[in-house]
Amino acid sequence: MLETIQVYIGPVSYAGLAIVAAAVLLAGFIRGFVGFGAALIIVMVLSAVFGPIVAVPAANLSGLPATIQLLPTAVRDSERGFVLPFGLASFAIAPFGVMVLLSLDPSIMRMAISVFVLIMFLVLVCGWQLTRRPSKAMLTGAGASAGLIQGAASVSGPLAVILALSQPGSTVQQRANVIGAVTSLNLCAMFPFWYLGLFTRESLLLALMIAPLYSLAIWIGARFFGGKGQRHFRNAALLALAGIGIVTLYLAVRDYIAA
Repeated sequence: MLETIQVYIGPVSYAGLAIVAAAVLLAGFIRGFVGFGAALIIVMVLSAVFGPIVAVPAANLSGLPATIQLLPTAVRDSERGFVLPFGLASFAIAPFGVMVLLSLDPSIMRMAISVFVLIMFLVLVCGWQLTRRPSKAMLTGAGASAGLIQGAASVSGPLAVILALSQPGSTVQQRANVIGAVTSLNLCAMFPFWYLGLFTRESLLLALMIAPLYSLAIWIGARFFGGKGQRHFRNAALLALAGIGIVTLYLAVRDYIAA
């Protein structure tokens, strides 16, 4: 089996496959529980094992079953006025983000995004919330920014989370808004990736390999939220925000120094 994977995807050891499996399980559980955060873990580990050219498209493709899996929750519990402006704007701007990815140093963008995420994490921990529902203009602007970041760096989920957690609403509604917004972000970069030929045989096969494990872990995370996890949602989402911000900043600085 290992030899077959090496022929069709690339050089990898049993230890590498074990690390990938553990990362996919962790990422899927987090995605099912808090609604975001999986992309950073999967892209980070797959990039280390298979390289970023294979990892980023594979991570996007492997998320398609998860999108279908969590979509009923988003449709049932989310606010249409939140998800639709955010999602449509992200679809419109994502192709420009892919162009940025191909023309600028992504490490600089990831550093800026990480610092922004950490600042907003501190703001949310201090208890700040919007005093009223965000306007359509604010949601459209946030969606456009997230679409640009998704195409350029694939770490746009925190923007959706920051906006969802900063407005009034129940835990169930906040999580559904996050899932709806992140679903649009997962889909918005698909066409640009395909158009630019980034969906290679290697990325397709890798996505098929990890998708079943990813979907199982998402189901477990969603079940945990539906049981005892609701009261821990906000703290878990904030912890995931902080973790993503710190890890992304570290990796971006490392890559920038190494370049």
